[in-house]
Amino acid sequence: MMRPANVITSVADVLAGTAIAGIFLHGSLVPHLHAVILLCLSTACLYSGGIIFNDVFDADLDKVERPERAIPSGKISLQNAILFGSIFLVAGIILAGVVSPVSGSLAAAISFLALLYNKISKHHFFFGPLNMGFCRGLNLLLGISVLTDKLPAWYFLAVVPVVYIFSITMISRGEVHGGSKRNLYIAAILYSIVTGFILWFSYLNNKLLLSAIILIPFLWMIFKPLFKAIQNPVGKNIGSAVKAGVISLILMDAAWSATFGTIYSALLIVCLLPISLWLAKIFAVT
Repeated sequence: MMRPANVITSVADVLAGTAIAGIFLHGSLVPHLHAVILLCLSTACLYSGGIIFNDVFDADLDKVERPERAIPSGKISLQNAILFGSIFLVAGIILAGVVSPVSGSLAAAISFLALLYNKISKHHFFFGPLNMGFCRGLNLLLGISVLTDKLPAWYFLAVVPVVYIFSITMISRGEVHGGSKRNLYIAAILYSIVTGFILWFSYLNNKLLLSAIILIPFLWMIFKPLFKAIQNPVGKNIGSAVKAGVISLILMDAAWSATFGTIYSALLIVCLLPISLWLAKIFAVT
Protein backbone atom coordinates (compact mmCIF):
# COMPACT_ATOMS: atom_id res chain seq x y z
CA MET A 1 0.00 0.00 0.00
CA MET A 2 2.82 2.42 0.81
CA ARG A 3 4.36 2.30 -2.69
CA PRO A 4 8.01 2.43 -1.60
CA ALA A 5 9.28 3.59 -5.00
CA ASN A 6 7.17 6.74 -4.66
CA VAL A 7 8.32 7.30 -1.08
CA ILE A 8 11.90 7.52 -2.36
CA THR A 9 10.86 10.38 -4.66
CA SER A 10 9.44 12.32 -1.71
CA VAL A 11 12.79 11.99 0.07
CA ALA A 12 14.45 13.34 -3.09
CA ASP A 13 12.12 16.37 -2.92
CA VAL A 14 13.25 17.17 0.61
CA LEU A 15 16.92 16.71 -0.22
CA ALA A 16 16.48 19.08 -3.16
CA GLY A 17 14.87 21.58 -0.80
CA THR A 18 17.77 21.35 1.62
CA ALA A 19 20.14 21.97 -1.29
CA ILE A 20 18.15 25.06 -2.29
CA ALA A 21 18.49 26.27 1.31
CA GLY A 22 22.28 25.97 0.89
CA ILE A 23 22.74 23.15 3.36
CA PHE A 24 25.40 21.50 1.19
CA LEU A 25 27.49 24.66 0.89
CA HIS A 26 30.13 26.15 3.17
CA GLY A 27 30.21 23.24 5.60
CA SER A 28 26.55 23.65 6.64
CA LEU A 29 25.62 19.98 6.32
CA VAL A 30 27.31 18.51 9.40
CA PRO A 31 25.71 20.83 12.01
CA HIS A 32 22.29 20.35 10.36
CA LEU A 33 22.60 16.66 9.45
CA HIS A 34 20.17 15.57 12.17
CA ALA A 35 17.55 18.01 10.83
CA VAL A 36 18.01 16.72 7.27
CA ILE A 37 17.53 13.14 8.45
CA LEU A 38 14.42 14.04 10.46
CA LEU A 39 12.87 15.84 7.48
CA CYS A 40 13.60 12.87 5.21
CA LEU A 41 11.91 10.55 7.69
CA SER A 42 9.04 12.99 8.03
CA THR A 43 8.32 13.13 4.30
CA ALA A 44 8.55 9.34 4.04
CA CYS A 45 5.91 9.04 6.75
CA LEU A 46 3.70 11.73 5.22
CA TYR A 47 3.79 10.13 1.78
CA SER A 48 3.14 6.67 3.21
CA GLY A 49 0.19 7.91 5.23
CA GLY A 50 -1.23 9.83 2.30
CA ILE A 51 -1.02 6.91 -0.08
CA ILE A 52 -2.59 4.55 2.46
CA PHE A 53 -5.55 6.91 2.83
CA ASN A 54 -5.79 7.04 -0.95
CA ASP A 55 -6.58 3.33 -0.88
CA VAL A 56 -8.86 3.78 2.14
CA PHE A 57 -11.09 6.30 0.37
CA ASP A 58 -10.97 4.29 -2.88
CA ALA A 59 -11.80 0.96 -1.23
CA ASP A 60 -15.27 0.64 -2.79
CA LEU A 61 -14.09 1.73 -6.23
CA ASP A 62 -11.10 -0.60 -6.11
CA LYS A 63 -13.42 -3.55 -5.51
CA VAL A 64 -14.53 -3.01 -9.10
CA GLU A 65 -11.53 -1.50 -10.90
CA ARG A 66 -8.53 -2.82 -8.95
CA PRO A 67 -9.59 -5.82 -6.84
CA GLU A 68 -5.95 -6.91 -6.49
CA ARG A 69 -5.17 -3.98 -4.17
CA ALA A 70 -4.58 -4.65 -0.48
CA ILE A 71 -7.95 -3.62 0.97
CA PRO A 72 -10.38 -5.15 -1.57
CA SER A 73 -8.28 -8.33 -1.74
CA GLY A 74 -8.51 -8.72 2.03
CA LYS A 75 -4.75 -8.48 2.68
CA ILE A 76 -5.45 -5.69 5.17
CA SER A 77 -8.69 -4.60 6.77
CA LEU A 78 -10.11 -1.13 6.24
CA GLN A 79 -9.83 -0.40 9.97
CA ASN A 80 -6.15 -1.36 10.13
CA ALA A 81 -5.41 0.70 7.02
CA ILE A 82 -6.98 3.75 8.68
CA LEU A 83 -4.93 3.09 11.83
CA PHE A 84 -1.62 2.73 10.01
CA GLY A 85 -2.31 5.72 7.76
CA SER A 86 -3.07 7.89 10.79
CA ILE A 87 0.08 6.74 12.59
CA PHE A 88 2.24 7.63 9.60
CA LEU A 89 0.70 11.09 9.17
CA VAL A 90 1.02 11.95 12.87
CA ALA A 91 4.60 10.64 12.94
CA GLY A 92 5.47 12.78 9.92
CA ILE A 93 4.15 15.91 11.60
CA ILE A 94 5.96 15.16 14.87
CA LEU A 95 9.29 14.43 13.17
CA ALA A 96 9.11 17.71 11.24
CA GLY A 97 8.01 19.57 14.35
CA VAL A 98 11.18 18.46 16.13
CA VAL A 99 13.16 20.36 13.50
CA SER A 100 11.14 23.58 13.87
CA PRO A 101 7.57 24.83 14.31
CA VAL A 102 7.65 26.00 10.68
CA SER A 103 8.61 22.53 9.47
CA GLY A 104 5.88 21.00 11.63
CA SER A 105 3.32 23.41 10.18
CA LEU A 106 4.36 22.51 6.64
CA ALA A 107 4.05 18.81 7.46
CA ALA A 108 0.59 19.40 8.93
CA ALA A 109 -0.43 21.27 5.77
CA ILE A 110 0.82 18.41 3.60
CA SER A 111 -1.21 15.94 5.67
CA PHE A 112 -4.34 18.06 5.37
CA LEU A 113 -3.97 18.49 1.61
CA ALA A 114 -3.29 14.77 1.15
CA LEU A 115 -6.50 13.90 2.98
CA LEU A 116 -8.40 16.61 1.11
CA TYR A 117 -7.20 15.17 -2.20
CA ASN A 118 -8.02 11.59 -1.28
CA LYS A 119 -11.49 12.39 0.04
CA ILE A 120 -12.76 15.23 -2.17
CA SER A 121 -10.63 17.05 -4.72
CA LYS A 122 -9.30 14.01 -6.63
CA HIS A 123 -12.72 13.76 -8.27
CA HIS A 124 -12.40 17.25 -9.80
CA PHE A 125 -10.66 17.50 -13.17
CA PHE A 126 -8.74 20.69 -12.26
CA PHE A 127 -8.58 21.05 -8.48
CA GLY A 128 -7.55 17.42 -8.02
CA PRO A 129 -4.27 17.74 -9.95
CA LEU A 130 -3.71 21.18 -8.44
CA ASN A 131 -4.22 19.81 -4.93
CA MET A 132 -1.73 17.02 -5.52
CA GLY A 133 0.71 19.54 -6.97
CA PHE A 134 0.47 21.63 -3.81
CA CYS A 135 1.40 18.56 -1.75
CA ARG A 136 4.64 18.20 -3.70
CA GLY A 137 5.29 21.93 -3.66
CA LEU A 138 5.00 22.00 0.12
CA ASN A 139 7.25 18.95 0.25
CA LEU A 140 10.00 20.95 -1.46
CA LEU A 141 9.40 23.77 1.04
CA LEU A 142 9.66 21.22 3.83
CA GLY A 143 13.23 20.61 2.72
CA ILE A 144 14.00 24.32 2.47
CA SER A 145 12.63 24.77 6.00
CA VAL A 146 15.78 23.08 7.34
CA LEU A 147 16.92 26.72 7.40
CA THR A 148 13.71 28.64 7.99
CA ASP A 149 15.27 32.00 7.11
CA LYS A 150 15.67 30.76 3.51
CA LEU A 151 11.94 30.22 2.96
CA PRO A 152 11.10 33.89 2.20
CA ALA A 153 13.74 33.92 -0.53
CA TRP A 154 12.87 30.66 -2.28
CA TYR A 155 9.25 29.79 -1.49
CA PHE A 156 8.17 30.60 -5.06
CA LEU A 157 10.22 27.68 -6.41
CA ALA A 158 7.44 25.42 -5.12
CA VAL A 159 5.53 26.35 -8.27
CA VAL A 160 7.76 23.97 -10.26
CA PRO A 161 6.71 20.72 -8.53
CA VAL A 162 3.14 22.06 -8.44
CA VAL A 163 3.10 22.36 -12.24
CA TYR A 164 4.93 19.09 -12.78
CA ILE A 165 2.70 17.02 -10.49
CA PHE A 166 -0.38 18.77 -11.87
CA SER A 167 0.64 17.38 -15.26
CA ILE A 168 1.20 13.84 -14.02
CA THR A 169 -2.02 13.76 -12.01
CA MET A 170 -3.99 15.15 -14.94
CA ILE A 171 -2.89 12.43 -17.34
CA SER A 172 -3.20 9.70 -14.68
CA ARG A 173 -6.99 9.97 -15.02
CA GLY A 174 -6.64 7.81 -18.12
CA GLU A 175 -4.76 4.91 -16.51
CA VAL A 176 -7.78 2.63 -16.29
CA HIS A 177 -9.95 3.45 -19.31
CA GLY A 178 -7.54 5.40 -21.51
CA GLY A 179 -7.19 9.15 -21.87
CA SER A 180 -7.30 12.07 -24.27
CA LYS A 181 -4.42 13.20 -26.44
CA ARG A 182 -5.20 16.79 -25.48
CA ASN A 183 -4.21 16.18 -21.85
CA LEU A 184 -1.05 14.41 -22.97
CA TYR A 185 -0.06 17.34 -25.19
CA ILE A 186 -0.74 19.76 -22.33
CA ALA A 187 1.50 17.64 -20.11
CA ALA A 188 4.28 17.78 -22.72
CA ILE A 189 4.06 21.59 -22.75
CA LEU A 190 4.08 21.82 -18.95
CA TYR A 191 7.04 19.42 -18.73
CA SER A 192 8.93 21.70 -21.11
CA ILE A 193 8.09 24.79 -19.03
CA VAL A 194 9.33 23.07 -15.86
CA THR A 195 12.59 22.11 -17.57
CA GLY A 196 13.09 25.64 -18.87
CA PHE A 197 12.51 27.07 -15.39
CA ILE A 198 15.22 24.86 -13.89
CA LEU A 199 17.63 25.65 -16.70
CA TRP A 200 17.07 29.37 -16.17
CA PHE A 201 18.08 29.18 -12.53
CA SER A 202 21.02 26.94 -13.31
CA TYR A 203 22.17 29.59 -15.79
CA LEU A 204 21.83 32.34 -13.16
CA ASN A 205 23.87 30.24 -10.71
CA ASN A 206 26.53 29.33 -13.30
CA LYS A 207 25.59 25.65 -13.06
CA LEU A 208 24.02 25.28 -16.50
CA LEU A 209 26.28 22.48 -17.76
CA LEU A 210 25.92 20.33 -14.65
CA SER A 211 22.14 20.75 -14.51
CA ALA A 212 21.81 20.07 -18.25
CA ILE A 213 23.73 16.80 -17.89
CA ILE A 214 21.15 15.65 -15.34
CA LEU A 215 18.15 17.03 -17.21
CA ILE A 216 18.96 15.12 -20.42
CA PRO A 217 18.16 11.68 -18.94
CA PHE A 218 15.24 13.29 -17.09
CA LEU A 219 13.73 14.44 -20.39
CA TRP A 220 14.37 11.06 -21.99
CA MET A 221 12.64 9.26 -19.12
CA ILE A 222 9.50 11.41 -19.17
CA PHE A 223 9.05 12.08 -22.88
CA LYS A 224 9.72 8.61 -24.30
CA PRO A 225 6.66 6.99 -22.64
CA LEU A 226 4.65 10.20 -23.01
CA PHE A 227 5.08 10.24 -26.79
CA LYS A 228 4.15 6.56 -26.90
CA ALA A 229 0.99 7.38 -24.97
CA ILE A 230 0.21 10.25 -27.35
CA GLN A 231 0.44 7.87 -30.31
CA ASN A 232 -1.83 5.34 -28.59
CA PRO A 233 -3.55 6.74 -25.45
CA VAL A 234 -4.66 3.43 -23.97
CA GLY A 235 -4.56 2.78 -20.23
CA LYS A 236 -1.36 0.73 -20.28
CA ASN A 237 0.63 3.39 -22.14
CA ILE A 238 -0.71 6.18 -19.96
CA GLY A 239 0.15 4.18 -16.85
CA SER A 240 3.74 3.83 -18.09
CA ALA A 241 3.93 7.58 -18.71
CA VAL A 242 2.63 8.30 -15.21
CA LYS A 243 5.05 5.82 -13.62
CA ALA A 244 7.99 7.37 -15.50
CA GLY A 245 6.88 10.86 -14.54
CA VAL A 246 6.75 10.00 -10.84
CA ILE A 247 10.10 8.24 -10.67
CA SER A 248 11.77 10.91 -12.84
CA LEU A 249 11.09 13.36 -10.03
CA ILE A 250 14.37 12.10 -8.59
CA LEU A 251 16.31 13.43 -11.56
CA MET A 252 14.43 16.74 -11.45
CA ASP A 253 15.33 17.05 -7.78
CA ALA A 254 18.93 16.19 -8.60
CA ALA A 255 18.95 19.03 -11.13
CA TRP A 256 17.69 21.42 -8.42
CA SER A 257 20.46 20.18 -6.15
CA ALA A 258 23.05 20.69 -8.88
CA THR A 259 21.75 24.22 -9.42
CA PHE A 260 21.84 25.31 -5.78
CA GLY A 261 24.18 22.80 -4.15
CA THR A 262 27.18 20.80 -5.31
CA ILE A 263 27.86 17.95 -7.67
CA TYR A 264 28.06 15.69 -4.64
CA SER A 265 24.60 16.62 -3.40
CA ALA A 266 23.24 16.07 -6.90
CA LEU A 267 24.90 12.65 -7.12
CA LEU A 268 23.46 11.75 -3.71
CA ILE A 269 19.95 12.27 -5.08
CA VAL A 270 20.76 10.53 -8.38
CA CYS A 271 21.76 7.47 -6.35
CA LEU A 272 18.16 7.23 -5.18
CA LEU A 273 17.02 6.55 -8.77
CA PRO A 274 18.19 2.92 -9.09
CA ILE A 275 16.68 2.21 -5.66
CA SER A 276 13.34 3.63 -6.76
CA LEU A 277 13.47 1.77 -10.09
CA TRP A 278 14.21 -1.49 -8.28
CA LEU A 279 11.32 -0.96 -5.87
CA ALA A 280 9.04 -0.07 -8.80
CA LYS A 281 9.59 -3.57 -10.19
CA ILE A 282 8.37 -5.10 -6.94
CA PHE A 283 5.67 -2.69 -5.77
CA ALA A 284 3.04 -0.69 -7.65
CA VAL A 285 3.79 2.95 -8.43
CA THR A 286 0.27 4.02 -9.41
